Amino acid sequence: MTPPPSLQELIQTVQQDSPSASPLDLLITASSTVSQLEDLNDALLEHFVSACRREGKSWSEISAALGVSKQAVHKRFSGLVADRIIATVTPTLERFTGRARQVMQAAAAAARQRENTPIRSGDLLLGLFASPEGLAAKVLTAMGSTAGAVQAALSAVPPGTAPESDGPAAGGPAGEIAPGEQRRFTPEAAAALRNALVEALELGHNYIGTEHILLGLIRDPDTTAAAALTRLGLSPAEIRVRVAELLRGFTPGPPATA
Repeated sequence: MTPPPSLQELIQTVQQDSPSASPLDLLITASSTVSQLEDLNDALLEHFVSACRREGKSWSEISAALGVSKQAVHKRFSGLVADRIIATVTPTLERFTGRARQVMQAAAAAARQRENTPIRSGDLLLGLFASPEGLAAKVLTAMGSTAGAVQAALSAVPPGTAPESDGPAAGGPAGEIAPGEQRRFTPEAAAALRNALVEALELGHNYIGTEHILLGLIRDPDTTAAAALTRLGLSPAEIRVRVAELLRGFTPGPPATA
């Protein structure tokens, strides 16, 4: 095995790269070098974690090989794996459950009513109520929320929170939502769908359900959708707890019906 750089070699690299021999300049250069090495380490491991996932290896097998808990692997690599999936594979609705697809259809319909503007995160949030049997709608309803209340909260963006812009639009999952419709998403909505994939990976799920969309919407508390839920008294922490409680008693069916 090729040995990694020794401490002395790294010290010499820092000394060569530093703009001066000042202790502070050396410290700043060392800090930058460490940061670069950490990014490189993550990228190296993520490359091979992704390869394992493509070969069908489970998160449990990966965590055992790395000698850490499955939760630690999820936390460290799920976002990186999600980004690679999005970057290298055309996203589709293939892994969306039937109820999650209903959510996407409802969100697209809301966007069309605004003269075919991009789908917003608020559209995705409201779309969750289009599938009342979905886990997300059950959680929101159990917490006392309704589609009308969410709509009102979205219309009254809290002070200090910028309304979601319709552009520039980002691409989104491919798949039939309306004949001939080229669906677009605001950057915030696209990020929410990316986060839904991250949430699914972190939970070890091979599908994206309504619960993952909800968790994706609240992963960033500064988004319009998350702010609207907070305005209604629905904290991200409590939503996560309630989703986890429902998932413990939930056995997923095939993607078309779950």
